[in-house]
Amino acid sequence: MALTSCLNTGVVPMSPTTGCNLSGSLVKLDSGFSVPGKLQSVRKSGRERLRVQAVFSFPPAFLTRNGRAEKQKQLKQDLLEAIEPLERGAIASPDDQLRIDQLARKVEAVNPTKEPLKSDLLNGKWELIYTTSASILQAKKPKFLRSITNYQSINVDTLKVQNMETWPFFNSVTGDIRPLNSRKVAVQLKVFKILGFIPVNAPDTARGELEITYVDEELRLSRGDKGNLFILKMFDPTYRIPL
Repeated sequence: MALTSCLNTGVVPMSPTTGCNLSGSLVKLDSGFSVPGKLQSVRKSGRERLRVQAVFSFPPAFLTRNGRAEKQKQLKQDLLEAIEPLERGAIASPDDQLRIDQLARKVEAVNPTKEPLKSDLLNGKWELIYTTSASILQAKKPKFLRSITNYQSINVDTLKVQNMETWPFFNSVTGDIRPLNSRKVAVQLKVFKILGFIPVNAPDTARGELEITYVDEELRLSRGDKGNLFILKMFDPTYRIPL
């Protein structure tokens, strides 16, 4: 550590931390820090004492590796707890949606994967646990006609995407993705499979964009070009989309 250039004058003004006027030449302590050799001491309790105080500025806990990991874990937990009673978003009120969006943005702010499309973490089969997409939720339909579980799979190496419903209809659709940058892809849906086995070509208009805003080993957040939020948890990291 170097002292400021004001030492060239031979006098350093009163230090708010030491309470002393510092002057004179520099000597080196065992600590390796250079300090003035002459200190004008202050009298305390009837005797003179030299006080040299080194002030260190350590980074706050949330800036350390462990601190960031703990903050990330807590933010994810807050988000998951908030969406758990909302039936994947089907019964979310506007206030619920606003609160979830705010919590999601906090999670996105600590995204450990800055370039998701260059990471293997994106690959595999993900289970949808929350969305604002009305076309997926189909909240106006009777509950027994809605898909119990929805999945989305991405294989970055083959540039393929697949969306799957489960009971009662098992509909699915596959498509191609084209990277626009290291976080966003253009999606072109290609083939629907009605009831899981009747193929129907998708229209050319079945396209959109998807930005991966957060991904780690267990959680993924994405935002669509229509403003919808998608939150998914990892279901099977080894899953491959059939070619």
